[in-house]
Amino acid sequence: MRFTIVDMTETVAQDGKSTAGHASKYTRNNPYFSTVTYNELLTGEGSEKETRHVELSLEEGMTYVPGDAVGILPENREEAVAEVLTALGYKGDERVLDHYKVEISLEEALRTRLQIGKLARSSVNQMAKIAPEHEGFKVMAGPDNKARAEEYCWGRELVDLVKDFPGVIKEPQQLFQVVARLTPRMYSIASSQLAHPDNVQTTVRVVRYDSHGKSRQGVASGHIGDRAGTGVTMPIFLHANGNFRLPEDTSAPVIMIGPGTGIAPFRSFLEERQVKGEPGQNWLFFGEQREKMDFLYREQLHGMHKDGFLTRLDTAFSRDQHAKIYVQDRMQERAAELYDWLERGAFFYVCGDATRMAKDVETALLDVIAKGSNGTLEHAAAYLETMKKQKRYQRDVY
Repeated sequence: MRFTIVDMTETVAQDGKSTAGHASKYTRNNPYFSTVTYNELLTGEGSEKETRHVELSLEEGMTYVPGDAVGILPENREEAVAEVLTALGYKGDERVLDHYKVEISLEEALRTRLQIGKLARSSVNQMAKIAPEHEGFKVMAGPDNKARAEEYCWGRELVDLVKDFPGVIKEPQQLFQVVARLTPRMYSIASSQLAHPDNVQTTVRVVRYDSHGKSRQGVASGHIGDRAGTGVTMPIFLHANGNFRLPEDTSAPVIMIGPGTGIAPFRSFLEERQVKGEPGQNWLFFGEQREKMDFLYREQLHGMHKDGFLTRLDTAFSRDQHAKIYVQDRMQERAAELYDWLERGAFFYVCGDATRMAKDVETALLDVIAKGSNGTLEHAAAYLETMKKQKRYQRDVY
């Protein structure tokens, strides 16, 4: 996925293109109202994380392939909307024009149109334009005060800004100037449509955190975690990702690095190859905090490994021993065999956190190549560049 970071670990689409099946029918601006058919915890009791497996119905003709994403259009919590209305001194029945000049109530705008969660620096700058004389904005507005503004925004939401600078918003319509549009969140698809023809499945970590004396949550993941039980409808669309695809050569080996919710597309990859009976070998590296409570899709993966379809399954549970172990450490331990797979034409995939994990995995991969080829890191970098040109090194990071 090619996205910017929002809501701590969630992602937002840069466009609303759909997959081939309904490219022009269902988009971010014209979503399909899907029914949640399954929404259950994957993590066990005592886990520090709340990760859920979600299944959403599809209309006949909606299609996706492994590597694609599902876009979910969330709503802000009613409690959060009410808090903003109270802070502004409005009732919610005031009329405003949305981004398409459609007249709606202020309550609906705050619930479905505006990003009232994670506070952006742009909101501070826009508020400063409304009240340029305000002393509080003079130390945060503009490019010269970027660091100060970002420090203020961290862990805060629109309601905090409104409370800290009361009376600046004088007309409800001004919120559309101050607050960004509420955008879809994109989640990697965790299923093969060949195995599950009538639905799309994904893996969602529910983001909850405390900051500035308040309990908060991710907009979309909180919606999924608290308000998207079985039978609830959610607006969705399918999003193609042509840069994250299984090899056309079905006999090619595949190496997948998917810690945490990064496992999602690789469950899709494995189900697809299994249903099709593709002969290529499969090697998965999965990492999380604790094996007992955080091993996502444990039974399914163990079953695939036991019957020989999943050729290798390497796990790294960082908190199960004194010294933390991550997927990149397992890669180093298996360096000789990893390089042998690469030499045999293996495709190498990474999905998950872009901030640290993906960089650490690439560093480990370069080291594996250098060791395996008895070469330098410069040689390894050239080797990896060749893999990229051959589309044998693909990343879906966020």
